[in-house]
Amino acid sequence: MKIAVIGASNNREKFGNKCVRAYLMKGHEVFPVNPKEEKIEGLKAYKSVLDIPEKVDVASLYLPPEIGIKAAEDIIRKKVPRVFLNPGTESKELIGKLKKKGIDVQERCSIIAIGINPSEL
Repeated sequence: MKIAVIGASNNREKFGNKCVRAYLMKGHEVFPVNPKEEKIEGLKAYKSVLDIPEKVDVASLYLPPEIGIKAAEDIIRKKVPRVFLNPGTESKELIGKLKKKGIDVQERCSIIAIGINPSEL
């Protein structure tokens, strides 16, 4: 699976970093998205999900709702079929916008969803 971690971080204490590491541990192809970073966990960081040169199967959001709503436009344009809205990222507006476009919205921790306890990372 190819996953974009939108709001990825170089801070290993943040969930945006833990998600990158968790999906790598499970053998997935990970694309960190953060406009302020060049690399995250040794991977090329992308300014936007639109800059990822491959099809993306899942996006995991680690952004405040007001920024997430802007990222939703790019997610829709990229035709990402599934989005995880991790705790603290969800909003009715964001959920509605994604669902209206037929995107499978998961309101839960994307790390736990693959069977990893974030506190162990």
